[in-house]
Amino acid sequence: MSQIMINAVCKPSKQERAKKSKGNYKHERFQRRRQFLQSKGFLKDKQNQWKKKKNKNNKYNGNYKAKPSAVFSQFTCNLPSTSIELTQKPTSSLPSFASSSQSDQTQRPVPGSYKYVALDCEMVGSGPKGCQSELGRCSVVSYDGDVIYDKFIKPCNPVTDFRTRWSGIKYKDLVNATPFNVARKEILKILAGKVVVGHAIRNDFKVLMYFHPREQTRDTSEIPLLNKKGGFPENQNISLKKLTKTILNKDIQKGKCGHSSVEDARATMELYKVVESDWEQTLASQTVGQSNEK
Repeated sequence: MSQIMINAVCKPSKQERAKKSKGNYKHERFQRRRQFLQSKGFLKDKQNQWKKKKNKNNKYNGNYKAKPSAVFSQFTCNLPSTSIELTQKPTSSLPSFASSSQSDQTQRPVPGSYKYVALDCEMVGSGPKGCQSELGRCSVVSYDGDVIYDKFIKPCNPVTDFRTRWSGIKYKDLVNATPFNVARKEILKILAGKVVVGHAIRNDFKVLMYFHPREQTRDTSEIPLLNKKGGFPENQNISLKKLTKTILNKDIQKGKCGHSSVEDARATMELYKVVESDWEQTLASQTVGQSNEK
């Protein structure tokens, strides 16, 4: 039986023909409009401008991505004038951190800005006839008189004179005492950054082998206001015992058992507090005068 092949051609429906003819009509209309614009020269000029701009921005890499610097410059040029002014460097009229830090260094600490402590040390003697003073006990009290540190300290050299009548230290007190090198580190850690009050405190610093900043040191033996309050000559060094009795009406260092470094430190702090406000104002005015002279 022979095979019969039938080629059936399906004609599109009326809707499809209408849709297709409508699409062709739009395309033809677009082509005619494009040719008209080209003949007038409008479309040609725009294309050339776009090509020139694109080539100008893509010289450095040959691709169609704009150069970052060019894009940034275009963006910044379009910003308002106020936003550009914010990126400028500060003028000399604005405050600088360097000038403020220099002025702060010349100012003396204001009362209350530092923690105040009072220091008192008791010495023993070493060497021939105990002529060399060494640290045997150290006490540090707070602004309110609370004991922060109080230890017997064993000197580096053998003790030849305990000076018990003044120091109150005996042989048994130093048998298991804290070694000097250990105690010194503990004490200096407490004194760091604090205003240290003491009576003839240079002697205490000497046995500690330490120098405390002068602007953070208050020596009650060198405060003329205290001498004036007690009725003593302003330039004379009065003993702690006399100042305490005259100004505070308290008796310290009584008997023959020696001094108590805790008692002496508390008395020193109480004396300082009597003239604290006036003395700090005097120091502040002296600092201002010195800075003006410079």
